[in-house]
Amino acid sequence: MQNEWILDVLTDLKSFARKNGLPNLADHLEDTCCVARAEMTGHTEGNGVGIHGQCAEIGRHHRKVGIR
Repeated sequence: MQNEWILDVLTDLKSFARKNGLPNLADHLEDTCCVARAEMTGHTEGNGVGIHGQCAEIGRHHRKVGIR
């Protein structure tokens, strides 16, 4: 993956956020890492699976599910 460097950048930003008292930002950056990883590996294209796919976690949903 030629764009894997972005995962390193996002991980560094997440670490900075956690160390500096920005837990919500760190959580969103973790979600962003999952989205980036999924898009880079093609896991989201046409499979009907949500963008969080393999990175889904119980209890960390900040969006409503099943509501249009």
